[in-house]
Amino acid sequence: MPIISCSNLTKVYVTGDVRVEALKGIDLGIEKGEMVAIMGPSGCGKTTLLNCLSGLDEVTAGKIMVEDTDITTLDDDGKTAFRANRMGFVFQFYNLLPVLSATENVELPLLISGAKDADARRKAEKMLDTVGLKARATMRPASLSGGERQRVAIARALVNDPAIVFADEPTGDLDKKTADDVMNLLHQLNRDHGQTFVIVTHDPEVGARCDRIIHMRDGLVVSKNGVVSSITKEIKELG
Repeated sequence: MPIISCSNLTKVYVTGDVRVEALKGIDLGIEKGEMVAIMGPSGCGKTTLLNCLSGLDEVTAGKIMVEDTDITTLDDDGKTAFRANRMGFVFQFYNLLPVLSATENVELPLLISGAKDADARRKAEKMLDTVGLKARATMRPASLSGGERQRVAIARALVNDPAIVFADEPTGDLDKKTADDVMNLLHQLNRDHGQTFVIVTHDPEVGARCDRIIHMRDGLVVSKNGVVSSITKEIKELG
């Protein structure tokens, strides 16, 4: 059974007399341990799909199963608790709190979930070591490079050992080398921990590093099985 599945997933935004169908009846399944890229032109519904699958956005119609829970039936508090326990999030612009150190940013989700201070600090320090930032643990975001900030964000997303990590343009604000380093890290974490990664990206090189590409256009999934191997070959030939 897929770890994430949706059927007839529909999302309509209404502003005054304007009605926009962002998602038009999507059926989709993502297997446990997959690293999946969602790709397509700007405005096609990629981020809306990610936000609906993760419960960040309400759906207009349809059903979303995450593990064995239909998240469309949960109220706001239920969704918040479910995300805190089962999901992690990585965003393009990091969303780190500037007044907190790297360690304090990483331990924050644990503290919000009710973990003891000492346990949260120990887990945060261990996760920063995992992403290669043990020596930068006391630094605030302003003292870190873009790649280091994204590593802190990844550590924060993974510190509660989520089953699923949702990432929205995680390399969009990074240069090519740093983006490659971040993708290498995500691959290592996926391989070592078996977590499922769902990545929204415009970057074909990021898509090529994933197990599968889901192509979207105009609120629809037009392909669920992008041929990654051929894209990888083209990139290698160009490089």
